[in-house]
Amino acid sequence: MSEQDVVSTGRTVVLVLPEVNLLDLAGPVQVFDTAAFLGAGYRLEYVSELPETASAQGLRLAGLAALPETVVGPGDLVLVPGPRLTAGSDRPSAARPLVPEAAVHWLRAAYDAGARIASVCSGAAALGEAGLLDRRVCTTHWALTGALRERYRTARVREAVLYVHDGRISTSAGISAGVDLALSLVERDHGPALAAAVARELVVYLRRDATSPQISAFLRHRAHLQPAVHRVQDHLAQHLDTPHTLAELAAVAHLSPRGLSRAFTSATGITPLEYQRQLRLERARALLAETDLTVEAVAEHCGFRDARQLRRLFAEHHGTPPSQARAEAVGRHPERGTG
Repeated sequence: MSEQDVVSTGRTVVLVLPEVNLLDLAGPVQVFDTAAFLGAGYRLEYVSELPETASAQGLRLAGLAALPETVVGPGDLVLVPGPRLTAGSDRPSAARPLVPEAAVHWLRAAYDAGARIASVCSGAAALGEAGLLDRRVCTTHWALTGALRERYRTARVREAVLYVHDGRISTSAGISAGVDLALSLVERDHGPALAAAVARELVVYLRRDATSPQISAFLRHRAHLQPAVHRVQDHLAQHLDTPHTLAELAAVAHLSPRGLSRAFTSATGITPLEYQRQLRLERARALLAETDLTVEAVAEHCGFRDARQLRRLFAEHHGTPPSQARAEAVGRHPERGTG
């Protein structure tokens, strides 16, 4: 039996590291709990070096089972939510370990016993310390990929992906990508229909696949402190199907058209028109993947002049026509059907 063919037991053991990030922990755990509520046989356990620890956000977590007494086996899943790495200790030159030595030994033993191991965000460092990323394809939060690559020289670190499965080792990007990883694991264990049902139950807008970009177009170009530009960005995101003139957008920003152009480009590096185009293209890609709307209807929903303009811009941006993007989405999620 290959690593990919290991049958899930449903047992999910969450390794709670010191200063764990709450969303890294809660997001995936909620996925498995919801899947269990919908009939899947997931059973959650929580283990740690100590019976009580504090999260990075200050919430104390208690009643944790002890590592040495917790034994896992083939088909069990070990989930490693990301901890807050001590300032400077995430650099490859750090002398002290990034995670407790007891956790490192336990993880290595868990893998040797046949368990599946999945990390969220900086949890990949725990896998790296245990030697589980050697010659493996893996990922982590976009801000840590360089450090991961430098510290674990044989790891094949991928950027700009949400999660990676390599045999019994799975890794994911930052924070919310842990939900995408967990949904992917549910899909592997129980099929796409249950994974889609869990996503609906959690009101996850779009169940992203592994190759989706880590940072959405709706979040890019927002790391600035210009409130006028933020107002225009919010307005564009909320009215994708509406045509806008520069003068209308300038009125939203309470600036002159020339002042808006200058402020927007300075804050984001692109023009308001290009920003709007990026939003519309991402929305179009989501609708193509998740609905059976015609290309003409998608173009109308996203504010393109017509289907011809959508096809041209989509091909320029993604390198494939909308029809191919839809076919690939159906291939990844056959429960959608062909529409």
